[in-house]
Amino acid sequence: MKGPLFYSKILLFGEYGIIKDSKGLSIPYNFFKGALKSDANADDNAKTSNRALRDYVRYLEGMQQEFPDLVNFDMEAMERDVEQGMYFDSSIPQGYGVGSSGALVAAIYDKYANDKITVLENLTREKLLKLKRVFGKMESFFHGKSSGLDPLNSYLSLPILINSKDNIESTSIPSQNTDGKGAVFLLDSGVTGETAPMVQIFMEKMKQEGFRSMLKDQFIKHTDACVDDFVGGNFKSLFGNLKQLSNVVLDNFKPMIPAKFHDLWKNGIDTNDYYLKLCGSGGGGYILGFTQDIEKAKKALKDYNLEVVYNF
Repeated sequence: MKGPLFYSKILLFGEYGIIKDSKGLSIPYNFFKGALKSDANADDNAKTSNRALRDYVRYLEGMQQEFPDLVNFDMEAMERDVEQGMYFDSSIPQGYGVGSSGALVAAIYDKYANDKITVLENLTREKLLKLKRVFGKMESFFHGKSSGLDPLNSYLSLPILINSKDNIESTSIPSQNTDGKGAVFLLDSGVTGETAPMVQIFMEKMKQEGFRSMLKDQFIKHTDACVDDFVGGNFKSLFGNLKQLSNVVLDNFKPMIPAKFHDLWKNGIDTNDYYLKLCGSGGGGYILGFTQDIEKAKKALKDYNLEVVYNF
C-alpha cells in the first residue's frame, strides 16, 4: 500500500499575524513530501511513525465523538491499517516550519474521511472554511492549537490567500522567472524549533498593550502590504515593505530568532543584500529570506545552507 503524496508548505507571510487577523499567503513546496505507507519490512523510522499514529487514532476517535457534525472518519479501516503497521513516510523535516504535521493530517483526511470535500469540486469559501476548521481540530493534536492552514495547503496543493480568519481563497501567484535575479530562499538554522513554546511566548507578549499596538500598527500593516505586493507581482514595492517587516520582527520577535542569526538578520537590513523573516513560528528550523539579487545574497550567506524556492 502507498497513498498519494502530500507536500510541505511555506507560509510566505502571516506568521503570528494571522492569529490576529492579518493577511497571509501560503504556498505548496514540493521539494519535501510524505505519503501513508504499509510494507512488511518496516525499519525503525516506520515503527516510530506507526507508534505515533496509534496515539493519533485515539485522538481522532475522541475528536469525532466530541464534534460529530464536523467530520466522520472510517475509524475501523484506520485502526485496522495502523494495527497492520501503516506509517507516514515523509521527507519533510520536523520542527522546521514547513508543515510536517500538516501533510500527515491531509493524508489521513484524504484516505479516511467519509463524505470528504475533494480538490476536484468547486471550492467555495464555505467549503474552504469547513476544511480549515476540520484540519485545525485534527492538527491541534500536534501543536495544542492550529489554524488548519498547513494541512489545507498540503491537501489542496494550491497557493492560499488569507484575507482574514473567515475569508480565505485559493489564489495564483506570479509565475516563476527562472532567469530572474530575485529570489525567495530558505536558510537552514541548523536547530529544530517547537511551535507550542513559541506560540506561548507570543501569547504572553500579547498581554502587553505596547506589543498589541506594535502588532496592529506595524507588523500587520507591513504583512498585509507584502501579501498584496507579492500576489500582484509588484516586487519593487514588496522590497520596501519587506525591509520594514524584517526590522519589526528583529525588534519585537527576538525570542523566535535563534541567537546566532541576530547579527546576520541586521546585516541584511543594513546592506539591503537580503531580508530575513520567520518561517512558521520560528525558534529554529528554516528562516525565510528574500533578495533582489540571489548572487549577492549567496555571497553574503556563504557559510549557510541556502535553498532557493522561488525565482522572479
